[in-house]
Amino acid sequence: MFQKIANILSIVSFLMVASMSGGAYLGYKYVTSENFKSQVMNEILGNVQSMMPKVLEKGLPKVTGPSMPIIK
Repeated sequence: MFQKIANILSIVSFLMVASMSGGAYLGYKYVTSENFKSQVMNEILGNVQSMMPKVLEKGLPKVTGPSMPIIK
């Protein structure tokens, strides 16, 4: 009886290790692919472009002063 339980646990363990190894391999291949890189870059550039007008409106001064204080 113990032998059957040990065999079943061994098979389940092998299936879990095989599926995790396969998933890790496929995940690595996806993350290192050019398609993934272009998707991430498009997402980042889209977010940055939508923020730029707001940042420029808030960050640019209306009037500038002298670059260095003048000592009299």
